[in-house]
Amino acid sequence: MKAKPQNPPLTGAEVVDEYFVENRTRLLEIAAFLDRVDRIDASAGARDFRMQVFAEAIAALAGSDRLLRIQALLSDPTVEPLDRLDRKSAIGAFDRGSHAETRP
Repeated sequence: MKAKPQNPPLTGAEVVDEYFVENRTRLLEIAAFLDRVDRIDASAGARDFRMQVFAEAIAALAGSDRLLRIQALLSDPTVEPLDRLDRKSAIGAFDRGSHAETRP
């Protein structure tokens, strides 16, 4: 079986050309989401662990290893199996406050 020739990787300019507009849209969606939360309840960020993780993830965008840091923020670090299912569906972020033994 003959291997297919691989395309060379995109240049930086090509990546920006290809993906800028869709990621610009994502940024605007995030800004709209945060504005919506603030309009309804500006203190939700201080009370809701998901919003706290979201804020940490936004801060992580400014550094290096963004993807790994954000994945770690959103992931459940526990390794022990649960005795029983603790919720019916995924909630998108791990509540570090409810698991004191896993706090960094």
